[in-house]
Amino acid sequence: LLRRAMGKKKKEILDKEYVPFSGGMRANGYSDTAIKTLWDILVPFSDYAFNRAHTAGYGLVSFWTAYLKANFPAEYMAALLTSVRDDKDKSALYLAECRRMGIKVLPPCVNDSDSDFTPRGTDIRFGLSAIRNVGTNVVAPIVATRTAKGRFGDFSDYLKKVEAVGCNKKTVESLVKAGAFDALGHSRKGLVQVHAEAIDACLDTKKAEAIGQFDLFSFADDGQSSSDGEADGGLPGTSGVFDVRVPMGEWDKALLLAYEREMLGLYVSDHPLFGVEHVIAAAVDCPVSGLSELSDGQSVVIGGILSAVTRKVTKQGNAWAMVQLEDLEGAVEVLFFPATYASAAVHLVEDAVVLVRGRVDKRDEVPKLVAMDITVPDLSTGPRGPVVVSMATPRCTPPLVERFKEVLGSHPGTTEVHLQLVNGSKTTVVRLDDRLRVTATASLFADLKALLGPGCLPVSG
Repeated sequence: LLRRAMGKKKKEILDKEYVPFSGGMRANGYSDTAIKTLWDILVPFSDYAFNRAHTAGYGLVSFWTAYLKANFPAEYMAALLTSVRDDKDKSALYLAECRRMGIKVLPPCVNDSDSDFTPRGTDIRFGLSAIRNVGTNVVAPIVATRTAKGRFGDFSDYLKKVEAVGCNKKTVESLVKAGAFDALGHSRKGLVQVHAEAIDACLDTKKAEAIGQFDLFSFADDGQSSSDGEADGGLPGTSGVFDVRVPMGEWDKALLLAYEREMLGLYVSDHPLFGVEHVIAAAVDCPVSGLSELSDGQSVVIGGILSAVTRKVTKQGNAWAMVQLEDLEGAVEVLFFPATYASAAVHLVEDAVVLVRGRVDKRDEVPKLVAMDITVPDLSTGPRGPVVVSMATPRCTPPLVERFKEVLGSHPGTTEVHLQLVNGSKTTVVRLDDRLRVTATASLFADLKALLGPGCLPVSG
């Protein structure tokens, strides 16, 4: 009972156990002083007490996960992404970790995806069941059909082969918008335009087949029997019925990615911030994922794209807004109360890339940001140059240089790093070894600022 009370951390139960505890110790020959001394150790320890076996177990699991991540990175990250597929914030965080590790997460594909995230060599293929409106009851027949009858040649072939459950209009539209049919050579916009009509024709024929009724005019003109259709992997007499003509032309990038995010909960094939993350990362204090580590009320600058904007009015008639700000590592709700909203309203537009200075609010389980001001970064600069890090020459001690190299090494990539050494009025620029090339992300810049100070990243433009 005493051990259970300590494990449950219930002080009132623990207090009741003092009498039987002290009686038992006296019966074993211990003095009152020894009893009180031990009790005074147990009570505070019970606030955070763990059995040694419990601690050893956690240590072993930590060793296993570290080993798997180091030696089987794609397999490990695929399992991790599968475990959090319903938590889009964690999914975005682990997706960013995959990018940092050099693991490419491939979009979902009806010809390659399984239900869960699956390793494909050094890459990971997005799982079909992680797509909105696509359940495991739909994925199973798709994968089974692909295994039994071969890969799908085009959208018509998909409709011919897959069971009716995989031809649901809402499901197919979700698969299209998520990019799961891209490998078949059709545009997403074109498939959305024709999928409903094609599915109606498909289901009518499948129902007719189920009751033994076939359209005589669907047979080939040369009088071949229906078995020819079956030999091709289609339904009897369907050689011309499912020849779906998919219009050419695609949505613009912004709309295509917006639909993809709607279906997957995050951007996978591309991201609106790719190409400008260098500018954003240099201007912020930390990525969105780092807000949980800050203190309540702490002032911070974050940046990203506004993925949702909701405007509201207080009982007093004052306008304010709630927005969703998203970077490459996560998303956060930002509150623009009336005093700030007045000057910020013009910038609060969906898909706008912004920088927000605000105060961390941790009253709820998930941190929010109370905005203090908003700015729009200059994204019109030309090709991205190297990452430039400024450091005073006297600070270049061996320990700091080693730590600096460790930070760069933890963010490997293809971007050059130039070290700007400042000694009074004299500045020397050194191009670092190619082995120290990096990926310019918010995490990298946050680590550099933590090591060298906020002024270590001069912003041009």
